[in-house]
Amino acid sequence: MHKLSSLKVGMDVPWVTSWTAEETTGAARCATVGGRPALCQTSDPGRGRPLYSQNHLERQRDTVVRMLCPMCGKATTPGDRWTLTAKVRSAGALRARGVNLPAHIHDDQRMVDAGAIAPLHKACARRSAKLCPHLRADPDLKLARFPKQYVLTPLMAQPVGDGPGQPVIGFIQLCGVTATLDRRWRQDG
Repeated sequence: MHKLSSLKVGMDVPWVTSWTAEETTGAARCATVGGRPALCQTSDPGRGRPLYSQNHLERQRDTVVRMLCPMCGKATTPGDRWTLTAKVRSAGALRARGVNLPAHIHDDQRMVDAGAIAPLHKACARRSAKLCPHLRADPDLKLARFPKQYVLTPLMAQPVGDGPGQPVIGFIQLCGVTATLDRRWRQDG
């Protein structure tokens, strides 16, 4: 039995973080991806210990699909979407890494690669940068506005268990699309 933690979800621990009481249950149809097959996980945030380096499967997809702040879990607005860790890469470089971008995006298009991390509210981003040891140790950390246009693409996972099975959605990758880059986005990562 996992005890309820004294740490507060959305304040002390990011809303998107997995907890030891939340077990992966395997592949199933999931509302976070429109009913398509995805890896799923029980939900009991705040019970047990936080697994800071592991995003909860369904909460991660929910943050990206619905543009929820991964820290507090509340909706962000186009004017209040910020990133701390995203890197600028060309669409061609992302494709070379296996990211499935739409064909209309040319290889030389500059993209803001947020990985599987949805934009945060500015206040939540500042709080995260101040409190999170991992973020404080990142020498490339910079607070930057996330582009208003973006592309979502599924990151596929092979389900575990008997037989080979078909790949299912694990997480969702987020890439900002920007026509022009301000000075915060000039460095390629």
